[in-house]
Amino acid sequence: MTVDLQFSWELDGTGWATCRIADNSSECKDTVSYCTDALADLLCALSGLYGPSTVQRVSFDLEPTEARWVLRRRGSDVDIAIYRFPDMAVSFGVPDREGSLSWSSTQPRSALSHAVMEAAQTVLRAHGEDGYHEKWRRYPFPVAALQDLRRLHLRDDGCQREHDVSLP
Repeated sequence: MTVDLQFSWELDGTGWATCRIADNSSECKDTVSYCTDALADLLCALSGLYGPSTVQRVSFDLEPTEARWVLRRRGSDVDIAIYRFPDMAVSFGVPDREGSLSWSSTQPRSALSHAVMEAAQTVLRAHGEDGYHEKWRRYPFPVAALQDLRRLHLRDDGCQREHDVSLP
């Protein structure tokens, strides 16, 4: 298992973001559409891994492709699998195994949550809430989802890395 996890979320133009996740051996990079509240959905899915649920799914619309993230908690680690489906409009309810596995890794929950929170905070610092909404269009910046994940992460993970608690 690697602990060298990188995650970034960058707004590109109006209604698009580049999402990149990488470990020591490979990376996955997608251009995500604003058709879903993608960043909020990812933050909420990670928060869900702090409760009784051991599996969370997040779907990113790549217009028309779906990138489905399946997050499975195994103790203090998370198995991350990203599956591709050719058309998001028809892949709802289709089992994960029918998708094409495009990336996978196992990471400590602490490292994954921390990396995603840092990326969200970087977006907020760069654009502010109003700028985010102006660029993302359909959804506001997910302040509550970020706050909730940060609270759970600080409470349960014993993370020794620095945390920016000045933002929302």
